[in-house]
Amino acid sequence: MGLLAKSRFEETSFRVTSNFLESLLADCPRRDFQVRLWDGTTWGAERQPRFTLVLKDPGVLRAMFLSPSDLTLGEAYIRDDFDIEGDIEAAFDFADYLLGQERSPGESFDLRERLQKMPASGHAQAALHPIELRGPVHSRDRDRQAVTYHYDLPAEFYALWLDQRMVYSCAYFRTPEEDLDTAQERKLDYICSKLRLRPGERLLDIGCGWGGLIMHAAAHYGVQALGITVSVPQAEVIRQRLRESGLNDRCRVEVSDYRDVDHDQPYDKIVSVGMFEHVGEALLPEYFRRAWELLRPGGVFLNHGISYSATYRRRGPSFIDHYVFPDSELVPISTSLHAAELNGFEVRDVESLREHYALTLHQWVRRLEAHAEEVRRITDDTTYRIWRLHMAGAAHRFRSGCLNVYQTLLAKPLHGETGLPLTREDWYRA
Repeated sequence: MGLLAKSRFEETSFRVTSNFLESLLADCPRRDFQVRLWDGTTWGAERQPRFTLVLKDPGVLRAMFLSPSDLTLGEAYIRDDFDIEGDIEAAFDFADYLLGQERSPGESFDLRERLQKMPASGHAQAALHPIELRGPVHSRDRDRQAVTYHYDLPAEFYALWLDQRMVYSCAYFRTPEEDLDTAQERKLDYICSKLRLRPGERLLDIGCGWGGLIMHAAAHYGVQALGITVSVPQAEVIRQRLRESGLNDRCRVEVSDYRDVDHDQPYDKIVSVGMFEHVGEALLPEYFRRAWELLRPGGVFLNHGISYSATYRRRGPSFIDHYVFPDSELVPISTSLHAAELNGFEVRDVESLREHYALTLHQWVRRLEAHAEEVRRITDDTTYRIWRLHMAGAAHRFRSGCLNVYQTLLAKPLHGETGLPLTREDWYRA
């Protein structure tokens, strides 16, 4: 293509793109962002944009919006069809607007006509390979595949952006400015306080991650703790940490599914943090039944997990399901409480930590971005982009209220008695 022809092509592409953006964003309530085109030309906010959407090719918008969904936009990002500079969490307000528009048939047809006139992408399309799981949904083997896909990235990857204990769940902040290590230690102690752990008690942690909670409970509360995980690399990390800390006599880890834990000798207290999301709605009765069987009469079970708002309705296929948490299922808190009660548990306390998870994810995103080159070296650019997008989107959904996270304290009464104090004041004495 000659220089003159190329110049006319780019001028036409810019004009068509600008017109499409004006039509697409005509009713957008917040236009405090910028779009930078492939030739460096900018459209939108001139001063201090919250973020900049960087389009890499004249055909990117066509690829993104012919059939827009959470999945297609996410895949365009991880293919590097476009980038997001600045505050990536702020970009999700824009994404909500794009995917939440109710357009008349005429408006939809007009936008589609505009897209059809735009050039096809000349950008090299990277091959994407989302996980394909085998077997019945939530069978032991398939659950192991799903967890392996998510958690068996190198531990060094997680260590770059998690706190020093590698606690991969919502922290508990005293102020929004508090550092992550302090907030995560407070969360561990808060859980131990809610469980009212005593020296010599037997504690089971279902889905123990890298062992932060069982190690904290053993070191500071004198319990005998067992953590279970279906991730072999996680278990190996925990065993090394236990050897280094000298807690082998009070802590151990097993590679086991929650459905396979021996219940001949019941536990005084049970906890599960961030594993509940992988159980599946159909198996919630079995999950709570197993916890009931493993818990001694008079014991308590603290279940910490993410829930959807009961009014939330997802539109189209999910990026998270394909690239981050395959087979995960979120349910409203009312659904999980109903399943727990049907298995005999008495609900003693329910606490929302929604704002705390938004703060946690915000810090994780910033730490991930600060170590971007190291993340790419340990994994690859696609992994970096998947996790940046996933965690920023989750932070936005917690802030907006689509997602929530609850700590639920469940008791197994003995002849109607729980042995619990009349107030919660002991939780807050520290």
